[in-house]
Amino acid sequence: MNDGSTDRTKEVALSFGKEHNLPIKVVTHVINRGKGGSVTQGVLSSSGEYILFCDADGATKFGDIDELLKASRLNGKNGLSISVGSRVANSESDKKVSRSSIRHFLQLAFHTYVYILGVRGIKDTQCGFKMFSRKAAQIIFSQMHVERFIFDIEVLLLASYYKMPISEIPVNWHEVEGSKMSIVRDSIQMALDLLAVRLNYLLGLWKIKTIDEILATRKN
Repeated sequence: MNDGSTDRTKEVALSFGKEHNLPIKVVTHVINRGKGGSVTQGVLSSSGEYILFCDADGATKFGDIDELLKASRLNGKNGLSISVGSRVANSESDKKVSRSSIRHFLQLAFHTYVYILGVRGIKDTQCGFKMFSRKAAQIIFSQMHVERFIFDIEVLLLASYYKMPISEIPVNWHEVEGSKMSIVRDSIQMALDLLAVRLNYLLGLWKIKTIDEILATRKN
């Protein structure tokens, strides 16, 4: 997904695909739509049986894809499955997570806030390493409204509404310098955005379609 970049992202990606005989497809936004908007359009433009999105900074090891795929195949039901990477420590896991103290504190605080607002069962909602079966992706991302960092929460809210099986899988993760995200400012903005998301759904301002309605629309 090329989100309105002004560099040679598109050309480099297509050239790499051609050089290595890989079926790389690039979707370009003329105007930057933010992380949520980019992930949404990227997922809806994908054609695989399973669809994974991950952060571009390489904070998560791609080798962990195999474990997400295994969980998706094992726990899927009626063609629906979601596996989310988790940076939360697990005593039974050999995965390593390296982050600053301030990030660790803010993650705990945000998780508590998310829990209070009714998003439960997932310890790490914001890890940028999530896999969906094609059917689950079509149902969820065709209804997305949020285009900023809090989009992960809307994804999980919709998955919970449809009672989709969700597996949380520990992954290796390390903090990468140079992020454009402001830890404090963006954390506050995410908290406000999450409140707005919950209110929109609770007040019925954002409608949730039936699975049959969504799949019929996608076919057309």
